[in-house]
Amino acid sequence: MTVLATPDKTGSGFPLGFDTILDPSPLQYLDEHGALSGALRDDALELEPKELLATWRAMVIGRRFDVQATTMVRQGRLAVYPSSFGQEACEIGAILALRSTDWFFPTYRDCVSLVTRGIDPVQTLTLLRGDWHCGYDPQQWRTAPQTTPLATQGPHAAGLALAAKLAGEDTVALAFCGDGGTSEGDFHEALNFAAVYQAPAIFFVQNNQYAISVPLAKQTHAAALAHKAVGYGMAGVRVDGNDVIAVRHVVAEAAERARRGQGPTLIEAVTYRMQAHTNADDASRYRDESEVEYWKVRDPLARLQTYLRAAGLLTDEVVAEANQAAEDLAAEMRARLGQEPEVDHRELFAHVYAEPTPQLLEQAAALQAELDAEQLDAEQSDAESEAGR
Repeated sequence: MTVLATPDKTGSGFPLGFDTILDPSPLQYLDEHGALSGALRDDALELEPKELLATWRAMVIGRRFDVQATTMVRQGRLAVYPSSFGQEACEIGAILALRSTDWFFPTYRDCVSLVTRGIDPVQTLTLLRGDWHCGYDPQQWRTAPQTTPLATQGPHAAGLALAAKLAGEDTVALAFCGDGGTSEGDFHEALNFAAVYQAPAIFFVQNNQYAISVPLAKQTHAAALAHKAVGYGMAGVRVDGNDVIAVRHVVAEAAERARRGQGPTLIEAVTYRMQAHTNADDASRYRDESEVEYWKVRDPLARLQTYLRAAGLLTDEVVAEANQAAEDLAAEMRARLGQEPEVDHRELFAHVYAEPTPQLLEQAAALQAELDAEQLDAEQSDAESEAGR
């Protein structure tokens, strides 16, 4: 077992039903070959065949979305895109364990999670296209805007979770974070706050081994990031982040704990960032290709697909349908993101202050004057060209 927990002060035993031990090996349901394995083999969340296939389908579509977005940033259609290729078990398994009424607080790398949540793919990528807003309605989707600053979404999730608790709601707040984010003060403040007030929050760390170019060994000397939960008096779980069934299981368990009033959970999902940090990064400068090859055989999509094939649940027809749906999504992304967005320069100043300051009005007027001058020059140039014909 790899669950860290503190005794329940009510005397009802340990959260999640596991003993407190410091075994750093992650919980697992499927091994890298797609075979049943590990501590969750007998007691993992029971998923109906229909749910398993839906999970696999979401991973197929999520991966195609990721590949298409990566291509479009190379074409200049996106300003930046942090890939989650190879992390689909985390991106999708955690989201599918939530209710639609729960809140999700993503990082900049979690576009696949947003699409899995049901958010339109183009709206998902609006922020990464260079727009000033996140593209979707956070209230409608109960999904906060993606954050570029590391770990700032943690305190937001803790605060919302406490508010839900005080309001008597059964809402759970899930906050994603990378291993690099665990080195930030916001991360520790969020966990401490949530634990003290027993807020119904889940802090899900995608340990993909690198904070840009900084390996985990240079961020912490702890055997596992999940061990940090002990210091805050909260439950901690370390799970195989490439095993979507295991991920879905531990997040669902943590959510039910939270709804029962048993407080927050820290989950460390051990995975790997297969691509560079972003399109601006050259990963070959700080990691060896043999390391990447080691993780390729632990691919989360291939793992689940192998399991479903062996179980007789996945047919060629189902595969063809999912692949076609994924290609349809990619085609829609190309068509819609290939169009130049209509922008209104006045929006730059519209939502800075409730009442615009004199300085803001001066800046807006200066920009308008510059644009008017450019327009006038263009009209004069066109007139001169026409007269010379």
